[in-house]
Amino acid sequence: MDPLDFLEPEELLRFFHCHKTEMSCMESPRTFLSQLRDHDLIPEDTYTRVSHMRKKENIKKALYDVLDWVEQERSQHIHLFWRCVFKDTILNLYPTLRLLRYSLMDGSFQFYTQLPEKEKEETDERKRKELSEVEEEEEEKVSSVKKKRKLLRRRMCEDDEEQQPGPSSQLTPRQRKKSEKLCFYSPFKKGEKPPIWTWPLYKTQLPVTCGSQEGILSRERLAKGETCIMFQKRWFTPSEFEKFAGKGSSKNWKLSIRCMGSPLARLIEDGHLKSATFKRGHKTAKRSLFSSDGAITVSEEEDDDDDDDENEEDDLQNQEDRVSDSNKENSTDVTDQEGATENQTEPEVGKVFKVTCGAEAGTLHQKRFSSGTRGKCIRTEKSWLTPMEFLKEASSQTGLWKKNIVCEGKPLCALIEANVLKIHSLLCTCSLCKPNEKDLENQKNDDQCCVCRRGGAVLVVCDSCPYSFHQKCHLPHVDDNLLGDDRPWMCTFCVTTQDWRYGDKREMTAALTRRISGHILECQYLVLRLFSADDKQTFALDPCPDLESYSTHVQTPMWLEKVAEKLQGMEYETVGDFVSDVELIFTNCASYNQANPELLALGDRLKQLFHSQFKEVFNIGEPSGD
Repeated sequence: MDPLDFLEPEELLRFFHCHKTEMSCMESPRTFLSQLRDHDLIPEDTYTRVSHMRKKENIKKALYDVLDWVEQERSQHIHLFWRCVFKDTILNLYPTLRLLRYSLMDGSFQFYTQLPEKEKEETDERKRKELSEVEEEEEEKVSSVKKKRKLLRRRMCEDDEEQQPGPSSQLTPRQRKKSEKLCFYSPFKKGEKPPIWTWPLYKTQLPVTCGSQEGILSRERLAKGETCIMFQKRWFTPSEFEKFAGKGSSKNWKLSIRCMGSPLARLIEDGHLKSATFKRGHKTAKRSLFSSDGAITVSEEEDDDDDDDENEEDDLQNQEDRVSDSNKENSTDVTDQEGATENQTEPEVGKVFKVTCGAEAGTLHQKRFSSGTRGKCIRTEKSWLTPMEFLKEASSQTGLWKKNIVCEGKPLCALIEANVLKIHSLLCTCSLCKPNEKDLENQKNDDQCCVCRRGGAVLVVCDSCPYSFHQKCHLPHVDDNLLGDDRPWMCTFCVTTQDWRYGDKREMTAALTRRISGHILECQYLVLRLFSADDKQTFALDPCPDLESYSTHVQTPMWLEKVAEKLQGMEYETVGDFVSDVELIFTNCASYNQANPELLALGDRLKQLFHSQFKEVFNIGEPSGD
């Protein structure tokens, strides 16, 4: 974790100001100066002048002047300064720079304080007045001493027998008023450090853990209720991070996610963190994109989370390692039975908009958008395209993509004017605007698995379509030996739809009675198709743990993951056995959700998709009329 990513320029400049003297005392600073020159932080003539000096004292003074010039003239590039001098090659040569970097890493730099300008001026003025008063007193004392000495000499001359004390015995020592000193020290005892959530280094992000997993928590995103934990280079909600760590059953992320051993609930209670209220259920909340009449709305998925923050304030220490009773009771509420389907979904990072251009349709992913020609942000059924490529695909010509590409009746320029989409600068050097070869390859495929809707360190990408998969999510599972194979790989979607696979038309009865060993690929294709069409993962996981009353209403639960496991384990004998289990999923949905027309419609839609795809891949002909 690089502290330069969290510190503001003002903090780094103050840190620089406090350590100019230390850096000017470095031995043999020529390499240090060369690094500054190579990054255009100092002029060439300055480098030449200082590097030709021989006396150490002259070099130190000149180096200090160089650093002072950098502070005055290159303050806007302070981040660049620290990044270039904190390179491993430079740190190995200069112990002073290593110590400075360590002070940034452990947060000890925070004790370097600075008086406000006004207060500093007042202090200086007060010192000048005190100094002038002291000088006046001293002058009066000196004058008084001279007079006393003259008087004593006269008395000694008049009466030699009488001994008079010397003048020094009558003088009082000069009492100079001590000037005030600025104390730069830690308010904590030696060896004791403040909690890291109070360090300036972590004022925007905090390191957090959940079980054995480690992530970075964004304070601002948490306060807004957004995906706020960076894990495996992707943003996740606290609940998602909790599930990744294997503690999803607790359903209490504020206690299971910790920062340096302290649960987030404690930090929120003490005011160190602000957390938005996360709502339960998967129902969509609509938000207006435009301020004009007839505004477009976009649905955003809410996260599965704890119900009441008040439950966490009672007996916090006794609740840290167990599930709160309120969460278990609330899982049986009527609201959950209606809104929380048989399984909850993982929200996609970034917003997704449905767009059209002529007859072409696709989805625009906000996190991939850069400009008209950079960033493949529009996903069609066949590929990822830039807005200009999407426009050309739709109209076979170039034009004004901002006006011709439409999002629910409004051109994209309206999204740009509303700051929903932001065009990157021409000088932007991000992976979308200045992609390397690997970035270009990654833009051709999805950023998450089409089955579980999650990202991950290892995603197997198809070379013939935009889909990406985890090894164990794809059917059949992808063997480890294929990961290092450079040859093109086709997913089950692409292999199954090849024209050479279709033979003569067959009847439905004949297809159902066939042994599944000869048609396993077609069945795997159908399951993957259902996974990809089920955006909210409603039918993916076992519904029984989330809905306690489910097993009392449904005698034989069935879900897509179980069907996939049985396919992978070759547990079905005929195609008909496989079809029966899939049909059972939709039958259970209709039985349990009689009062929920939304889920009934979803189940019916997926059921129709399954039947139409089944007829296509098994090449079922229409029954002949008598």
